[in-house]
Amino acid sequence: MSQEPRTYSLLLFLFLSHGVASHGVPDSRQDLPPLLQKMAEEIIDGSYLNALLDLIQFQSSHVWTADLSRRVLAYLNSRNVAFTIPSLQAAMENHLEQCLYQPWKLLEDLRGTDAQQFRTAMKCLLEDKKDRLELDDITVDLGEIRKQALQSPGVNRSLFLITLERCFQVLNPLECVEILGRVLRGSSGHFLQPDITERLPRDLHEDAFKNLSVVFKDLYDQTSAHSQRALYSWMTGILQTSSNGTDDSVSWVSAENLWILGRYMVHLSFEEITKISPIEIGLFISYDNATKQLDTVYDITPELAQAFLERISSSNFDVRNTSTIHRLGLLVCFYDDLELLDAAVAQVLLHQMIKCSHLRGFQAGVQKLKADLLEIATENQTLNETLGSLSDAVVGLTHSQLESLCPEAVHSAISTLNQVSGWAKSQVVILSAKYLAHEKVLSFYNVSQMGVLLAGVGTQAFQAMDRRDLVQLLRSAVSLHVSDLSPAQQHGVLSKVMEAGDTTSDIVEIQGAFFKEVSLFDLWREPGFNPTVLKEKELRRSQALFLFELLSKTARRPEELLSAGQLVKGVMCSHIEAMSVDSFLAHFQYFENNFSLLSPYQINCLAWKYWEVSRSSMPPFLLATLPARYLASVPDSQCVPFLISLGKSQLDSLVLDSHKKNSVLKKVQQCLNDSVADEYTVDILGNLLCHLPAAVIRRGVSPRAWATALHSLRDCLDLSPQQKVAVRLRLLEQHGLPQNWTAETTKDLGPFLVLFSGDELSSVATKFPDILQQTASKMAGTLPPKEFLQAVFESVRNSSEESPSSDRSPGCHGVSAPSSNDIIKLGEANACWAPEGLLCLGEDAFLRSVELLGAVRSFSPAQLRTLKEKAVQVWDTPSYWREYHLASLGRIVLALTESELEQLDLSSIDTVASLSQQTEWTPGQAKSILQGFLEDSGYSVQDLKSFHLVGLGATLCAMNITEISLIKISEFRVVVARIGTLLCSTHVLAEFKRKAEVVFGGPTEWSSSVLQELGTIAAGLSKEELRMLDKDLMPYFQPSAIKCLPDEIFKELSAEQIASLGPENAAAVTPAQRRQLSMLQLQSLQRTLDGAKTRSWLDEPPSASPTRTPSSLSPPGAWVSQGLGLGCPLLVLMPRLVW
Repeated sequence: MSQEPRTYSLLLFLFLSHGVASHGVPDSRQDLPPLLQKMAEEIIDGSYLNALLDLIQFQSSHVWTADLSRRVLAYLNSRNVAFTIPSLQAAMENHLEQCLYQPWKLLEDLRGTDAQQFRTAMKCLLEDKKDRLELDDITVDLGEIRKQALQSPGVNRSLFLITLERCFQVLNPLECVEILGRVLRGSSGHFLQPDITERLPRDLHEDAFKNLSVVFKDLYDQTSAHSQRALYSWMTGILQTSSNGTDDSVSWVSAENLWILGRYMVHLSFEEITKISPIEIGLFISYDNATKQLDTVYDITPELAQAFLERISSSNFDVRNTSTIHRLGLLVCFYDDLELLDAAVAQVLLHQMIKCSHLRGFQAGVQKLKADLLEIATENQTLNETLGSLSDAVVGLTHSQLESLCPEAVHSAISTLNQVSGWAKSQVVILSAKYLAHEKVLSFYNVSQMGVLLAGVGTQAFQAMDRRDLVQLLRSAVSLHVSDLSPAQQHGVLSKVMEAGDTTSDIVEIQGAFFKEVSLFDLWREPGFNPTVLKEKELRRSQALFLFELLSKTARRPEELLSAGQLVKGVMCSHIEAMSVDSFLAHFQYFENNFSLLSPYQINCLAWKYWEVSRSSMPPFLLATLPARYLASVPDSQCVPFLISLGKSQLDSLVLDSHKKNSVLKKVQQCLNDSVADEYTVDILGNLLCHLPAAVIRRGVSPRAWATALHSLRDCLDLSPQQKVAVRLRLLEQHGLPQNWTAETTKDLGPFLVLFSGDELSSVATKFPDILQQTASKMAGTLPPKEFLQAVFESVRNSSEESPSSDRSPGCHGVSAPSSNDIIKLGEANACWAPEGLLCLGEDAFLRSVELLGAVRSFSPAQLRTLKEKAVQVWDTPSYWREYHLASLGRIVLALTESELEQLDLSSIDTVASLSQQTEWTPGQAKSILQGFLEDSGYSVQDLKSFHLVGLGATLCAMNITEISLIKISEFRVVVARIGTLLCSTHVLAEFKRKAEVVFGGPTEWSSSVLQELGTIAAGLSKEELRMLDKDLMPYFQPSAIKCLPDEIFKELSAEQIASLGPENAAAVTPAQRRQLSMLQLQSLQRTLDGAKTRSWLDEPPSASPTRTPSSLSPPGAWVSQGLGLGCPLLVLMPRLVW
């Protein structure tokens, strides 16, 4: 949106000023070519876009010369227009602002162009060969203008609308379709509202229609259900009109029309599908690209899929033929002709069903079909014989089936098993054990064959490998699967790799996320780092702080360090402050490109640096990180660039303090005048839309803007209760009660269904159970409201085949228990089962769904206890349970009592690591796990290795001071960062802190990287030690450590130390800690939260204003672009596009 207006205004200014500078006053009698006369008149009228388009047209057939510049100015003078450079500049600047910040003005300008000018504008969008405009010694990059225009929502919207209005009357339809495609792809499809189809031409030639249909198919997933239906109607209207048949009994759905519809074929009605002629459906299936098309019908329903299968069966294609099955795409997921099916065909079907995971819903039916096919495929053969030919259906095998496999069968099938996705951790453990049982020695070769099953290799097995094999493993493609290992397994590998004293250079070989496990202590010993080797590694902040400091001591160019992957995490404020003005401005792009990696403290430092050295060109969003008075100084004329810039950032990570955020939002509301007038304003707001107050959402968003705003609100993950109420009321006003909604409305409002009451959702559960369940499945990993989960539960139960429990236990007679299909469909809504229903769960259903039940986060303690009792019924007492049992139980293990935990075999650290993934253990349970491991493994505390410490996880908090003192320093020092994530009691953290002193020295010797590495361990500092810390270290506490500091110790921080905490740590201060602070300390804390500069705060009186007062933020000459050297203010009117 920004580049085009700026560039064409700048272009005219440059070429005219060039003429004046070079040639003085031109001769008024010299004539101009007619097109340039027209251009000059448009300059006089202020129609700068029209003038640019005429100039581009003139340039297409003429060579520009300095003489032409003189003659244009002569013409202007002859028209008695007293143009001076300043007046021309002011006129252009005004026009620039209108086009830049009011994109609808660009739409008006384009509407006002004549046919030739409009044709020129459209040709520019089509990437003509002439991408550069040569104007004497001035070059304008039209390709860059086009690129920026297509990337800007506001300009993109105007281009989309004007293309629909005028293009098909002026240009070749194929060219117009190409332009529409480019504009729409730049908009992610959100311009395609249902009413748009009314503006689409209905008389397109065949090629243009097909090309436009391809555009709509490409944007299918970004298009609302209502818009999909409208576009389908537009497409079918044209296809039906062009159909040669006049007999209603003959279907218009030909093979070619099916191909043109693409993914829109799922909108055909059941009746239309059944009328497709066998010849046409056979011809369609014979197309080479039919399979690719059918692979993408992700939202097809079982009813429609089976209708298509029936029509295909009626053609010459036999759906039991292998070649036909390969052509069915996702239709294979609904295959229902299983009677007398051959085992070989069942195996082919299973192989094709790998793609069924892409379906939108209906996974329970897919799993049932796979189970049925699996039974057929193994009917006359053993599982051992068929294992390698069952594709990903093997994921459906139960523990007992996997346990029945012989090691030889697993070894033979490893090339299939190692690629299957969807394995549960418990299955991986069993299969890996089977595979490794076949191997005599664990070598690089046999481990490299394991693929996704690598995560099942025990920590001790890694320890038993030859070190050279492990190093080779880390250098190979198999290292991609190392990130799937548990922290204990990863440290088992690391400790083996680091075993020899002269092999620290192998650290450099560690890639990706695994590198984050390397300790700060080990980095100290490695001299071989350079920026290049760091580019592909993920870094903890403590690692980055150390490495940046280390590498910056050598004579390296700033861009080498700032472009070295995640090394930018280690930039300190002192590094930023030390940069010269030129260096900072030249290298700021490296910070821009990595803002997601920067901490709030780093961003605050960048903002202060920018304010001091070049506030005129400062990216406006950075003002939000400075004290509120700086934000208030933004003049109204700069509101739009401020909103655009801030709307491209993530406000929640940029401003952490709620009071500060309210100040930012007040400025936003002031800029908006408390209203969102139209869709262009929604484009400008970007992510800020998620933060608009409830009152603005309720009354301030105009009806014209609402549809676009609603599309954006779908992506807001953390609306406040007040905002949710406002959205719900708007939806009720627009769509009425849910009981009156259509299927399309229900789909489009899916993310907002959680806003409605149980009574309101009950009608949705009845009318559209599949849509409700699909909506719920998209919310996996979140905790929807109980009423929403209850509605999902009702929808599944209402459509489920009632089956009395197969459990014969007392009390289960007549109880309706969940089936495995129900459990798959319900997801988090399984929390709605009554405990008695869970207790009466059939054994087979329990075994097939235990992992799903163990992942439910909303289960109550009573429900967890019930499921534990079911596990005891099925697997016997905990003393018989193995590692894979515990891995499959998930959160259910939390119901184990201390005595039951003592029964477990905890001799393996991997078993303990599986338990320690849960974070809700009571101190008594944690102590039982810790003691159980020490007793069952035979280790004493002083024997514990680094990987043992990591695997024990939060249970380490159950150690007493004596036990902690026994941990070997050599093992502790390589897992400090892991232990620093634990939220232990103060006395435990204090003991870990004492061990850290042996590694890193006393607190007065700690560096920023050490303090960051320690994490919560730093909360074990005493009052005296805390007071002695240098204030410059305060930003490098982890926020979790700040929260863990006892209130009576936190209050010992000086006002200066508190002022140096940085925004992130200041936001972590708890209410209890606040209550202990003095007035001076509270003032320091508030200044930090507000973004005050830490190094100068004591020298600045409380009422100090910024260097420039609000009224002087943009005085004459302040907004000058350093890049032009012409005193032209145009560039700085642009919003800085950061993300």
